[in-house]
Amino acid sequence: MKIYKFLLSLLFLAAASSAQGDEFRLPEKALVTRVVDGDTIVIQGGLKVRYIGINTPETKHPKKPVEYFGREASEFNKKLVQGRQVNLKYDVQKFDKYGRLLAYVYVDGKFVNAKLVEEGYAQVFTMPPNVKYADLFLGLQRKARDEKRGLWQKY
Repeated sequence: MKIYKFLLSLLFLAAASSAQGDEFRLPEKALVTRVVDGDTIVIQGGLKVRYIGINTPETKHPKKPVEYFGREASEFNKKLVQGRQVNLKYDVQKFDKYGRLLAYVYVDGKFVNAKLVEEGYAQVFTMPPNVKYADLFLGLQRKARDEKRGLWQKY
């Protein structure tokens, strides 16, 4: 099933590439058709996009219960991006082991990955080689934790 999803992702990207057919480009803009959870969305064409550098509490994991503040993170993400056109920026690694596109997501000039951390809906989850905004995310997390925002209310 994972291979199928990965191949579907590649097929989508091939269709999205230039009309010349010899240039392979990742989408720079996309319509969000569904919010999976706090850190994953589906864009038009069915491709799943996982936000780089952050992790939100689980709500859809097949082997884990819904985690503390997971529903809130999912809802906040939905308010930010559901049904909206987003800009996608990339780092070194483009896909994860599940075939999801890895991206920094922006909507109306707002950096969604950073906003989720800043408001306490996400924690920093840096996985090299995608470390472009690690310092920014760590600073935002420190401030959210100090101000007991979002999931940090519990601690």
